Amino acid sequence: MNKPVLISLTLIIGIVLGGFTAYWWDNQQHTTMSKMATSAEPTKQQQKPVFYRNPMNPDITSSMPAKDNMGMDYIAVYAEDRSAIDMAASGTVKIDPVTVQNMGVRTSTATTTALSHDIRALGRVTYDEEHITRLHPKTEGWIEKLFIDKTGTTVKKGTMLLSVYSPQLVTSAQEYLIALKSLKTLENSPFEDISFGAQQMAKSARERLVFLDVPEHQIKDLEQTGVIKKNIHIHSPFNGVVINIGAREGQHVSPQTELYMLADLSKVWVFADVFESDLPWVNVGDTVEMTLTGIPGKIFKGSLSYIYPYAEARTRTIKVRLVFDNKGLLLKPDMFANVTINTKLQHNAITIPSEAIVRSGERDEVFVVREQGKFEPRTVKVGLTSRGLTQIIEGIDVGDEVVTSSQFLIDSESKLRESTAKMLEALSMEKTPTTAKPAAEIKADTLFSIDQPQQQNGMRVTPSMNNSAMGVRKHD
Repeated sequence: MNKPVLISLTLIIGIVLGGFTAYWWDNQQHTTMSKMATSAEPTKQQQKPVFYRNPMNPDITSSMPAKDNMGMDYIAVYAEDRSAIDMAASGTVKIDPVTVQNMGVRTSTATTTALSHDIRALGRVTYDEEHITRLHPKTEGWIEKLFIDKTGTTVKKGTMLLSVYSPQLVTSAQEYLIALKSLKTLENSPFEDISFGAQQMAKSARERLVFLDVPEHQIKDLEQTGVIKKNIHIHSPFNGVVINIGAREGQHVSPQTELYMLADLSKVWVFADVFESDLPWVNVGDTVEMTLTGIPGKIFKGSLSYIYPYAEARTRTIKVRLVFDNKGLLLKPDMFANVTINTKLQHNAITIPSEAIVRSGERDEVFVVREQGKFEPRTVKVGLTSRGLTQIIEGIDVGDEVVTSSQFLIDSESKLRESTAKMLEALSMEKTPTTAKPAAEIKADTLFSIDQPQQQNGMRVTPSMNNSAMGVRKHD
């Protein structure tokens, strides 16, 4: 055998031996790793499924392997350790950190804040209803002279407005003069009853003139001169503005006739409408700032004096009354204004971002970060909201970390795991050793069936627990 042939055989033998050795070594490593994995944690094939779940509708379950109406196999659900079941039953979700990052989950910490809120509204200036006077005569008569005959005129207290001729006033003045003469004659009478009666007659006659609104200066003039004047004067009761004149010269008037309507504009009211969402912030006594287009550069300071006890049907707003001083008479009734209600601070309020709250029809929830990747749903009682922050009255403490984004995805996963965990717990409590049942007993097994179940190719069709879909069970 020549030398080239020997060399070739040697190379071939070496290659074969090397490949065999590498294969043997790889097989040994794979076997060792498999044994380690098997000893560390039993595979799901070695565990016994607790129940099987419909792949398209998790609410449909079966205690035995089955197929849905599309021919898809039910998914086996295995029992977890007790702590994991309790965690799922409470709705707590544990998510892989990579998934958390991909979902874009962001968090924020609950802090103590002094909440404040400025309410801006459109206001309308109007008269102070407590400083409006309507003048009516106490008797019938005729207007002789109007001294103030234009609306909008500013009057001072005691300004003479008009003079009225009234026969009843003339008669009352005559009675008073007679009573005064009788008193002068009988005041020195030796009979005490007679002098006392004269005094009472003069007193009641004078009171009658006062009750008929005869001015004090006219009564004194009557006492001093003894001359009855035909007309009576009516004066302004305070400083104000004439809003309305209800009669003119020569007109017959009666107690039903409104002669003047006067308003004191040293103080004005402003009505503003507040939305229902802002109503919890509003309190009587809150300070108010007001600006007007017609008075640029000036800020008026006032206060909130009253919150009306009803809402406006059309606007669904609540009217509030604001009071402002108006010494310079710059504020005119029916002017529009922009008002800002400075509400009181809510001190030491536990707040979180408003977007962290998951609002359902029955309750409000937030997801609290228990540890990395673990989120616990917690029901909270919310309070006031301002500038993107919401007060939490009950449910979380200062320092708790809450989820502010992607919480709706976490919420859906939490609801699913919670329902599954409750099913697991119920089945584990009802679990008993299984034994073979006779065919007749198997047929009577379904509690919710209306008719007898039908056998089809070894498959028995039964209704699910919620009676809304059909579950499929397969029997050997």
